[in-house]
Amino acid sequence: MGTTWSVRIAALPERLAPAIAPAVQTVLDRVIAQMSQWEPGSDLSRFNRATPGSGISLPAEFAHVLGAALDVAARSGGAFDPAMGALADQWGFGPSGRRVGIPPAVPGGERRIDFEPLLLRARRSAAAALDFSGIAKGYAVDAVAAALRAHGLDDFLVEIGGELSGHGIKPDGQPWWVDLEQAPGAAVAPIRVALHGLAIATSGDYRRHFEEGGRRYAHTLDPRSGAPLDNGVASVTVLHAECMRADAWATALSVLGPEAAPAVAAREGLAMHMVVRAAEGPREILSPAFAAMLG
Repeated sequence: MGTTWSVRIAALPERLAPAIAPAVQTVLDRVIAQMSQWEPGSDLSRFNRATPGSGISLPAEFAHVLGAALDVAARSGGAFDPAMGALADQWGFGPSGRRVGIPPAVPGGERRIDFEPLLLRARRSAAAALDFSGIAKGYAVDAVAAALRAHGLDDFLVEIGGELSGHGIKPDGQPWWVDLEQAPGAAVAPIRVALHGLAIATSGDYRRHFEEGGRRYAHTLDPRSGAPLDNGVASVTVLHAECMRADAWATALSVLGPEAAPAVAAREGLAMHMVVRAAEGPREILSPAFAAMLG
C-alpha cells in the first residue's frame, strides 16, 4: 500500500506476543493480493483485464469492499466511484505513473460495474477499471482489528497510513486519544477525539499532487467531471464505526465540497470535519454528528 502500519495493544499476553505481527502481516498481504492495482497478479488487476461484460468470480473480502464502495457511490450521487481506475491512471495517479500533459476532463457516465453480491460476481463496462485506493486502506484497518479480536484481544489501536481504529481502553483506563490530521497551510485549532470503538480517516488535497503550467492538481478526482478537485477543500475527516466507510466517505465528502457535503453528511448521520481554504483564512465545517461528539 506504499505506507506503514502499527498496532498498539494494551496488556498483551506474553504467550500471544510472537503471533501478532505475523497475523497482521498475513491480513495485509491478503488485502494487497486481492485489492492492489499496483500488483499485476491481484484479483483487482485480473478483474480489470477481463473482457468487458464477462462475469468474474470474486473473493468474499473483495466482494465486501466492492459492495461498500458501490453503496457509497450511490449515496453520494457519484462523488465516489470505484470504477475510475483508468481515469486516475491518465492523470498519473495510477499504477503506470505516467502522465502526458493534462488529460481531457471526461465525465463518468460510461463507467459501470454490475455487481451480483449473492453470487460473488461482477462485470465491468469497457470504460470501467476498478481502483480501491479510496477504500482498501480503511478496509485493511478493519481487517487487522478483526484479526486481533479473533486472538481474544479487546484493547488496541490499529493505524495504517494515518487511518486508525481504536477499541477498548489503554492500561491507564483512558480511551485511545488521537489528534485530527492538520492540512499544511490551513491550520485550525487542534481537535482531539477518543477512538472507543470508532475509526477515523482523513482525505486531504496535500497528500499527492503535481504542478503544471503554474497550477496545482490534487490527486483526488471528481468522478462526475473527470477532473481533479478545485473546490477549496483542504481536508475532510470522518469518524465511523468502520474505517472502510470512514475512508470512502472522507473522499466522497471532499468531492462534494463545502456546498453539498454538509447536507449529505447530515442525511447519512456522518461525523464529518471539513477544512476549506479561503482568502480570509481556513474555515471549518462540522456536521451535527461531529459537533455532538465535541459536546
